[in-house]
Amino acid sequence: MATEVKRLIRVRVEKSASFKRDGFGKKRQLSDSWRKPRGQHNKQREQKKAKGALPTPGYGSPVAVRGMHPSGFFEVLVATLKELEGLDPKTQAVRIGATVGDRKRVTIQEAAIAKGLKVLNARTVKAKAAKAPVKKADTTDADKKKAKKPVASKAPAKKAAAKPKSESAEKTEKKAPAKKAAAKPKSGVKKNE
Repeated sequence: MATEVKRLIRVRVEKSASFKRDGFGKKRQLSDSWRKPRGQHNKQREQKKAKGALPTPGYGSPVAVRGMHPSGFFEVLVATLKELEGLDPKTQAVRIGATVGDRKRVTIQEAAIAKGLKVLNARTVKAKAAKAPVKKADTTDADKKKAKKPVASKAPAKKAAAKPKSESAEKTEKKAPAKKAAAKPKSGVKKNE
């Protein structure tokens, strides 16, 4: 049976066609997703050569593999641990929902693998390291004074650094009106010199 399923999946891939909307390459606002052409003189509706095929029953996939994942399993969307119950690992594979968070995803993923289910969108989730308690060392009064001095010296430096930035901003403001004054006069009006 497994070889038959593989063969049918191969057949499905070989006879598939990409059906694209008529005129999607001419207008930017048209997406390539299929829409049935309904125009009176539409060449694609009239099935003219080279205008693109219409989806017809002949393009359908075999019933045994219709809706099946290329891996040979039927997909089951899962968002909770309860939804894993009653799934067949031989024919079904799990896809974890996109809205499931990392913590819950890890538990669902581990439970699915333990039951022998294939996870189609498995992720490696980085576990956050537990924060170790930081020991405060005994600091002396001299250490406290040293710690305070750099903070006090940095504040005036920031103010001094901020002044040149504001001056450069003023220069750019002064330049902007000068460009308007240098604009070309209208062709009908002559400038008196």
